[in-house]
Amino acid sequence: MKLFEKTMEIPNEHIINIFGQFDINIKKIEKELSVTIVNRGENIKIIGEQGQVEKAQRVLNQLLILSNKKTAITEQNADYLLSLVAEDQEEKLAKVQDDLVCMTIDGKQIRPKTLGQKEYIDLIRKNMIVFGVGPAGTGKTFLAMAMAITAFKNNEVNRIILTRPAIEAGERLGFLPGDLQSKIDPYLRPLYDALHQIMGPETYMKNIEKGLIEIAPLAYMRGRTLDNAFIVLDEAQNTTPAQMKMFLTRIGFNSKAIITGDITQKDLAIGSKSGLEEAIKVLNNIEGIGVSKLTNKDVVRHPLVQKIVKAYETYESKSKPTDKRKTNTKPRTNRKK
Repeated sequence: MKLFEKTMEIPNEHIINIFGQFDINIKKIEKELSVTIVNRGENIKIIGEQGQVEKAQRVLNQLLILSNKKTAITEQNADYLLSLVAEDQEEKLAKVQDDLVCMTIDGKQIRPKTLGQKEYIDLIRKNMIVFGVGPAGTGKTFLAMAMAITAFKNNEVNRIILTRPAIEAGERLGFLPGDLQSKIDPYLRPLYDALHQIMGPETYMKNIEKGLIEIAPLAYMRGRTLDNAFIVLDEAQNTTPAQMKMFLTRIGFNSKAIITGDITQKDLAIGSKSGLEEAIKVLNNIEGIGVSKLTNKDVVRHPLVQKIVKAYETYESKSKPTDKRKTNTKPRTNRKK
């Protein structure tokens, strides 16, 4: 095989960000595309089969664009760009990164990181009700919280209401000590964490005390009409069909509801139907309701999480029972003459 060589220039101030700690991003590109990347100051030499060298250059060009936008390059960025280059879609990522959702209390920018997340954000802006469905680590809850806080700060809504069904994840917690808030806090901790990170503990506490932010179990939504609110229902795969119908019929005027969940991680009793699955089927074609289906490609946690999600998807698809239809199964009759 004839080796092909190409040189590109990356300014010194971007080298560390693009290469990653211990050159982890470059090693990932080299392994995935079977190329060799050599750093000679600002000149980057790529050696390998011509098609693979060109792909590596496209990945590096997109990483440079991200670095120019002050984005801290992670393994996830490198992994995702490699998958986009394989589909000739890498140029779309720059547009995704232009979408600033909000800033955290410590100045960190919250933006969609994948095409799936961008579609999810756009659906939330466009629709009154959005279902965000996908595996763990795809940013379903965090982005919904970021959109809720942004709407609240922009005076688009008067309050934020966060809820989730209080179901143990395969455990039996028994009678928890403390008052009502202490009992429900463990179920709602992920929502608290997102609020603290984006809004800051002090601002969060002030709004809680004023009743402008409410966090409660799903059962407490019954009988209410939720006007002028941004409502997030988390872990919706653990709702029953009756609970989901109850929640959806609480939504009032000038409100927006985001329902998030991972259908592969249900904690309902065996044989119970998930309200999330049923609602997506029932409401899929109604105007004003959007459904965003995120995949393992949209996982933005540690790259190992993406591999775990993908491995489980593969295993579960192989484990599904096949539909064996019997043919010519007329019962035999023994006739006595």
